[in-house]
Amino acid sequence: MLTPEQIATIAEELAEADRTHSVVPRITARHPEATVEDSYAIQGVWRDTNLAAGRRLVGRKIGLTSKAMQQATGITEPDYGVMFDDTVHASGAEIPVDHFSNVRIEVELAFVLAEPLTGPDCTLEDALAAIDHAVPALEILNSHIELEGRTIVDTISDNAAYGAMVLGDVRRRPDEVDLRWVPGVLSRNGEVEETGVAAGVLGHPATGVAWLANKVHQHGDRLEAGEIILAGSFTRPVWVSKGDTIHCDYAEMGTITCHFV
Repeated sequence: MLTPEQIATIAEELAEADRTHSVVPRITARHPEATVEDSYAIQGVWRDTNLAAGRRLVGRKIGLTSKAMQQATGITEPDYGVMFDDTVHASGAEIPVDHFSNVRIEVELAFVLAEPLTGPDCTLEDALAAIDHAVPALEILNSHIELEGRTIVDTISDNAAYGAMVLGDVRRRPDEVDLRWVPGVLSRNGEVEETGVAAGVLGHPATGVAWLANKVHQHGDRLEAGEIILAGSFTRPVWVSKGDTIHCDYAEMGTITCHFV
């Protein structure tokens, strides 16, 4: 395991990479002894520094919840990160690509909680009861650690590679739509790049919300009413560059567009 000093040093290194939109060598290449708990500790120090600087936490992202994403990354267990208020965009937004590193985009559903959700024994049924509504979302990945050879420890330390999200306009309660069958057809500059359905996320996208409630309980935390939970991608990530226009069709859940500038 890492020492508190090593954890603080790595958290500051990642904060500097975030400020400068740069990439650092893999943590596990330099510290092969680092554990998953070390990585959440690094993320926690980084989170608390941002909160102290005035940023406001609005929710959490869950990652690596689908076979598509696990195959794309070579990592086989979910993870989570935090989301701040200045990372949330509406459909139609212009996104400065230079604000991110290793920029990719994913197709997801987001859930807004009406009630707090606490582990350690949270179930899918508990999660559905606590959710106010679902909304389509695109996640912008922002990886400050070199991608080749990275492990779950590297990804978690880097706030689970979260950069920003773009939310759609259509909201549905869990009893209004079969969330498992919400589709996503992702196009870049008019060409379809990825397709999938939300059941690709752990069989039901809200299963990830239950997983998250149980996981953050291990870290002495809970999910609060009003939080946005980004449930994980049901397509592989698509690389984006300056000038790209992204469009995603979620059928009855509407569409999302954004443009990278």
